[in-house]
Amino acid sequence: MNPSQNAPRQTAAGAASMDAARLQLLNQVIQSDIDAGRIPGAVMLVARHGEVVHEAALGMQDAAAGKPMAMDTIFRIYSMTKPIVSVGVMMLAEQGRLLISEPVSTYLPEIGRPQVGVEIRDANGKPALQLVDAQREMTVQDLLRHTSGLTYGVFGESMVKTCYRDAGIESRNITNAELVKKLATVPLAYQPGTVWEYSRSTDVLGALIERVGGMALDEWLDRHILQPLGMKDSGFWVPQEQQHRIAEAFPVDPVTGAKVRLLDACNKPSFLSGGGGMVSTVHDYLRFARMLANGGELDGVRLLSRKTVRYMASDHLSDLPQARSGTEYLPGQGYGFGLGFAVRTAPGASIVPGSVGDFNWSGLAGTYFWIDPEEDLIAIFLMQAPEQRSHYRQKFRNLVYAAL
Repeated sequence: MNPSQNAPRQTAAGAASMDAARLQLLNQVIQSDIDAGRIPGAVMLVARHGEVVHEAALGMQDAAAGKPMAMDTIFRIYSMTKPIVSVGVMMLAEQGRLLISEPVSTYLPEIGRPQVGVEIRDANGKPALQLVDAQREMTVQDLLRHTSGLTYGVFGESMVKTCYRDAGIESRNITNAELVKKLATVPLAYQPGTVWEYSRSTDVLGALIERVGGMALDEWLDRHILQPLGMKDSGFWVPQEQQHRIAEAFPVDPVTGAKVRLLDACNKPSFLSGGGGMVSTVHDYLRFARMLANGGELDGVRLLSRKTVRYMASDHLSDLPQARSGTEYLPGQGYGFGLGFAVRTAPGASIVPGSVGDFNWSGLAGTYFWIDPEEDLIAIFLMQAPEQRSHYRQKFRNLVYAAL
């Protein structure tokens, strides 16, 4: 490896648009945590006014193997897959192949008008799950904004979540089509369109793309998004000849003591999870983010119209209640949710700085990105340390805005 490959870099544009000394502080702070053994390593990138103003690969790509982090390291991005799949759905909408206002059953008839599970006390005072009819079907828009009534079986506890686990919905040994069939056998957690709940919604969008697009999700995304944008190192698994570039986590988190298990990135999975199955690099994901920041176009390739991107990056929750997935409302205070992204709705309220209209999402293993149109800013942070993800989303964001 070229030793300069993982050295922090800045451009001349960076010195003009952001404080160079404060960007170096970003490196120093993250490096100090790496030196303290909190995380194995990280890759960071900040772009402003169309130019990369700062990037750094710090620490170790694979600490057990003694392999340094590099700018081309490949990461499991988990839920940062969701924005990519959401873009795919909106591309199909722009092509007239679907309407997001239509019921999901228009395209996936397996999911018709399901029942909703309501927790009650039975005659003996014991908890019981009562099934009531859904007041309406979930729509494609509900899937895009996580108001479908679906949930995850792995975050928090409820009787519906138990049904998910019992039905094998959390299995990774199923296909998208099989997932849809299993979801049709369990109740919804909420009435569709009434509550935001982080859920299997984007996995269902992956199944929808397969049905409408007429091919497997990995093939559709590669043909219509990844190849056109030049995202050559992104997909659902890493080819054997590139597996030496995969980032790995510590086997046990040094702060919480929790065992760390990451997705197998070396073999093609049975489950092509539209909600969390992809891998990528910082420069690949920058191309995706730049396409969004540019209003749907990059280097002469247009995936979406400017109005569609703006529509996706607008709040679609309005005054809907915000259900809690596990222990927190994931977009965070001061944020609503659009079609695939958390969207900032207030200058205050949030625990981190930003601008009204900035939009973001993150991944379970510690990946995070956001786009701030007001500041013409894109920032990406990639690591593989699931237990530390919330801490570093905040820390990275604070340090980036401190350099403006």
